[in-house]
Amino acid sequence: MKNLSIKISIFLNYFVFAILLNSVGIVIEKSIDVYKVTESQASVLEGFKDLPIAIVAFLVASFLPRFGYKKAMLTALAIVFFGCLYMVFGNTFFHTKVLFLSIGISFALIKLSVYSLVGILTNSKKEHYSMMSSIEGFFMVGIALAYFLFPAFYSEDENSWLNVYYLLCGLIIISFIFLLFSKLEYKVEAIGTSLKEDLKESLKLMVVPLVLVFIVSAFLFVMIEQGIMTWLPTFNKKIFNFNSVLSVQMASILALSLALGRFVAGFLTKYINWVILVIGCVVISGGILIYILPQLQGDIKAIGEITSLSQVPSLGFILPLIGLFIAPIYPLLNSTVLSSLPKSLHSPMSGLIIIFSALGGTLGSRIVGELFESIGGAKAFYFLLIPMILLIVFVLLIDRMSKKKVMLES
Repeated sequence: MKNLSIKISIFLNYFVFAILLNSVGIVIEKSIDVYKVTESQASVLEGFKDLPIAIVAFLVASFLPRFGYKKAMLTALAIVFFGCLYMVFGNTFFHTKVLFLSIGISFALIKLSVYSLVGILTNSKKEHYSMMSSIEGFFMVGIALAYFLFPAFYSEDENSWLNVYYLLCGLIIISFIFLLFSKLEYKVEAIGTSLKEDLKESLKLMVVPLVLVFIVSAFLFVMIEQGIMTWLPTFNKKIFNFNSVLSVQMASILALSLALGRFVAGFLTKYINWVILVIGCVVISGGILIYILPQLQGDIKAIGEITSLSQVPSLGFILPLIGLFIAPIYPLLNSTVLSSLPKSLHSPMSGLIIIFSALGGTLGSRIVGELFESIGGAKAFYFLLIPMILLIVFVLLIDRMSKKKVMLES
């Protein structure tokens, strides 16, 4: 099969970065516990991860086709390899910031390359969405693994959890070698005759109304997703009174739900209009929050620390299942806009998606962190209902503009 090796490499690299990127919630919980920082101080880690993603995506999106997607991914793997080693030997809250800075820079290169390559490796909108959903679903499997991988290294020694980074360095080396020997056949499609012209043409996307609506929608979704995903381990520990290991492992249900939801979404879109599917998922997700949060206002900790699955209350299982319903939204939005554009614009459009996704993740996590500290975790999650309502509005705008046949201009 043509380009089979690079397809496998894409999935492998995305899997590794799923573990690294979304370990931020776990590291936030460990930073509060080990480095004795507050919730609001720990929440800056999301910014150290997401802001470099946004900045790098803006600076290199139009340049990447000329540099080469394979070279970009190899560079990303090398950067994050040294970032992991730096964390092991540093072992302070400052070093966690540097770690997520390296992860953010690297992931921008990986995601730009992957999103652009999906357009090159597929020939229709259905193929594009299928591959995009599969990649994002596999990404969530990597996130779920992180929730088991990190606790496996926990012990009475508060520094033992750092040993997980040796294993991650090993996975990075494997990914690097596999990618190095993978063959990639494609023709570079630049949008201009020079780097300056490439950047100028890509910036023109910002004034296309439909593109603007799409990127705001992506911003809102990631605000919701990261607000929940980043703080769920801490939420489990503070609200449900799970111990450290169980807090992280129970958060894996969210990642598994997201993975399953994205795989199932690829099937459902064959029979259900994407707008109905997205709005239905948002409404159900909001309903889950409205149902669960009022029941968590009491003194849950009165029952003592929970250390095993048999002690977990039903609400502890229901909350992370919200992932089933928010799962289809992101890949569907991204695939819809990317598959509507010429392949020469996929890299700059991916850059815009990544920038606004990163900003949404940072803002969502930061707000939830501040609210978590000031009013408590149960009340903090009510904030997520606001971007949910706004997301419905913007999806309806997308549908209305599409029906009027608003043209995507280059």
